[in-house]
Amino acid sequence: MSFYLRAIDYILPPDRLTNDDLVKMNPSWNAASIFAKTGIRSRPVTAPGETAADLGCQAVEKLFQQTGFDRSKIDAILFCTQSADYYLPTSACLMQSRLKLSTSCAAFDVNLGCSGFTYSLWIAGALIESGSASNVLVIAGDTFAKYCNPHDIVTATIFADGAAAVLLTRDSKDAMATIGPTVLGTDGRGGEYLIVRDGGARRRQCDNMHSAQHSRPEDAYLFMNGPEVFSFTLNCVPGGIQRLLERVNLLPAEVDHYLFHQANCFMLNQLRMKVAIPPEKFPIDLEDIGNTAGASLPILIKRCIDKNLFKAGEKCILVGFGVGFSWAVTYMEWGVRPAVAK
Repeated sequence: MSFYLRAIDYILPPDRLTNDDLVKMNPSWNAASIFAKTGIRSRPVTAPGETAADLGCQAVEKLFQQTGFDRSKIDAILFCTQSADYYLPTSACLMQSRLKLSTSCAAFDVNLGCSGFTYSLWIAGALIESGSASNVLVIAGDTFAKYCNPHDIVTATIFADGAAAVLLTRDSKDAMATIGPTVLGTDGRGGEYLIVRDGGARRRQCDNMHSAQHSRPEDAYLFMNGPEVFSFTLNCVPGGIQRLLERVNLLPAEVDHYLFHQANCFMLNQLRMKVAIPPEKFPIDLEDIGNTAGASLPILIKRCIDKNLFKAGEKCILVGFGVGFSWAVTYMEWGVRPAVAK
């Protein structure tokens, strides 16, 4: 059974943090050097008190407004985020109420970061192909900028806030693309290299405040070991792409577009060269957006649509990778055709 991309849209918060703003806080930094390495000049950031769920609901309302889709027909809502409003309840349940979806709608969070969108496509496809759902909303939203120490050049120069909403359906009517198989991978040994150590059940902030052994202040922020993350992507992502190509019986040259999670310009270009992808098949769109974690890939897709990049019948590979370490690679064919045999 096939499933289809019916609609996609995104929201970026209006406030921005520029490289010049970062240099004002860190006089030893250089705005031109930040751009040269990351490909980012400015990044959208949420206001105090504004959350990923707020952005996600805005993205969904924008999608409904533009498509006229009947929200009562949504069977499931998946909110892919690592920026939940609360430990509990799950943000997706609160979003179901805010969006006035049916109470027969399933709702749950997918706790994954930069690989989360492609993982969520796999989950949504399983729901649709099993007959459990006909119309699934996948919302990807994160506010990683809130987790960054503004004086940490490794994270503060890269991460941004944003959200995207995607409507996936069993019915091919009015669909934009066919979603095919996904291959996935995990190497939890890398979990410590991209982590916020404080705040969860293992190291609750309230416990740390009242204990004799306080955690380090920096453990409340996002920590990233850049070399380890870079090594992971170069070692694991190419293999994931090759596995998917074998599954859908395609040669690398037969793929028209390779759409990657927008990590940073240096990493993306190194990956592109390692996989031997021509630059014209590999869009990079970071300059005024930054790395919006799980939302980056659907935002990239929508911005490519707005530029009329895709033509009917073109084949796309979607690549998500990051926190965990985890990765997921999905096949998408533009225009509505029978799904690739699995």
